[in-house]
Formats: sequence, structure tokens, C-alpha cells
Amino acid sequence: MLENNISTVNNDVKTLVKDAQALFTAATALTGEKADELRGRGMRALETALAKAQEAQQAAVEYGKQAASSTDAYVKENPWRSIAVAAGVGLLVGVILGRK
Repeated sequence: MLENNISTVNNDVKTLVKDAQALFTAATALTGEKADELRGRGMRALETALAKAQEAQQAAVEYGKQAASSTDAYVKENPWRSIAVAAGVGLLVGVILGRK
């Protein structure tokens, strides 16, 4: 779920930045009110992109905190199982690295 949201926000931000770049490019060829209007639209697009990126960052941080909290609770409830899993993963990594 989080990956889909991040992907969607990432695509939205890229689109907004490209639109803003196009507006700024068009504004450089113009003068007067039209140029000011295009620059304003470009700035609004960039502000929107920045806001979406910040929202995605906040969501990722919140998801990370929840994952860490649930992992901490699981380890506290199942210490021996956690040790066994960690030892198994360490053994597996050791075997894989030993083959190379």
C-alpha cells in the first residue's frame, strides 16, 4: 500500500516539475503579463510538487515508526524465536558469502 502511494506521489511530482519547467521555458520567451502569469503558474506547480513530496516523506516516516514499533513488540514477546531467526539468517548469509 505504501509503495503504491509513494509511486503515485513520485509520478505526480515528476509530472508537476516537468510542467513547471515547461512553463518557465515558455515564460522566458515572453514578456509582460503573460510571462508573469506563466511564472506564477510554474511556481504554484513547484509548490504543489514540494507539498506532495513532503506528504510522502511524512507517510514513509510514520510507516517506518509503526514497523519499528511492531517489530520491537514482537521481539519482546518472542525473544527466543527472534534469536533463532537472527541466527538462521546469519548462517544463511555466511553460507552464501562462503561460497563466493
